[in-house]
Amino acid sequence: MSISVQERHFSLNRIILLAVGLWPYQRSKFVRFQAALCLSILISYVVFVLSRLCFTEYSFVLTIHVLSISTYYTFFLIKYISFWLNIETIKYLLEQFQYIYERLKDSKEIAIYNKYGNSAKRITLACIILAVCIMLSIIAIECWPFIFDMITPKNETYARRFIVTMTKYFVLQEKHFYLFLLLINVVTAVGSVGILAIGTMLLSCLKHICGMLRIASYRFEQAVTATVQSITIKNETIYKEFIYAMDIHCKAMEFIKFFMGGMERSLFIVTMITVLCMSCNLYGIFQIESPVQEIEKTAGHLFNITCLFIYMFIANYAGQEITDCNNHIFFTLWNAPWYLAPLQIQKVILFLLQRSNKAFTLNIGGLFTLSIQSFASLVSSSISYLTLMLSVQ
Repeated sequence: MSISVQERHFSLNRIILLAVGLWPYQRSKFVRFQAALCLSILISYVVFVLSRLCFTEYSFVLTIHVLSISTYYTFFLIKYISFWLNIETIKYLLEQFQYIYERLKDSKEIAIYNKYGNSAKRITLACIILAVCIMLSIIAIECWPFIFDMITPKNETYARRFIVTMTKYFVLQEKHFYLFLLLINVVTAVGSVGILAIGTMLLSCLKHICGMLRIASYRFEQAVTATVQSITIKNETIYKEFIYAMDIHCKAMEFIKFFMGGMERSLFIVTMITVLCMSCNLYGIFQIESPVQEIEKTAGHLFNITCLFIYMFIANYAGQEITDCNNHIFFTLWNAPWYLAPLQIQKVILFLLQRSNKAFTLNIGGLFTLSIQSFASLVSSSISYLTLMLSVQ
């Protein structure tokens, strides 16, 4: 009886994707309606926030504040739309992961694959716990003014100040405050669950591809070792060992290109919006005269910055891991005593080593590559745009 990769390694991803109607399988009418409802909620809120600019006089500070909110939820929106449009890509990858897993016979190869699958599952669980903690923190920030009023009542209540701050910040009438508070909580919940489900699913797929690359590295190492240590093995058998290694490596490369091909444009837009959103929220913090007294605004900006920072780091780290796993294959071949192998086998290995001259990276729009270096560059770009905003002001 074959083991289901979905049940073993993608069970948590399945649960949270079902919550926002994005699980690739069992696409019933209700699930489609659920996805359309989530999408409508995100779109309506982004339009609502941007519409605030039409009800007030132009102000550079207000415009940046509105952009700091709208770009954050636009980030959610684009990721949601991108995943929805590429849901067949994710379904194809899941089926291919199952296909690859069923054809692994070596116990060490199975252990390598399970290692990366379990790692993806643990990261997903950690992200879920982190998201729950963040949501509880948001609820606590919203509730603390009302709790303080009961503990230390004053003439000017904390709740009153909180309501005035929020209505002024979003250009609302006070009578609509509680309705708006309900709206922002619903949108934040939908957006947070959506980005959590999408991000962890994409990360899990990349982790499984890393497992395939490590298996390719293991197969190359075993093939070279067997070639050098044994003189009784026929060349045909040795060639088969190299073919098996090259096959899974080529499949991993194919999956990565297929994965990036469908989402490259949306990832490029998301990257630009992420940098802009980081800059706007940093600018918002610099404009707060008293961060302690205006804790609501400070907490809101810090919350957005923290989430975007974590997202950028994890995304770039995943891309860096793909590059490192691919490079490990060629390091394995370089370090192996391939020069002791028969001449024909040496030619095959040299052909493989030539491919290592060009580094393999996950490229986005020809401008960004997912790597730790790019993560530092994006953070630096956000700070540069912040400096520009402060100078314009």
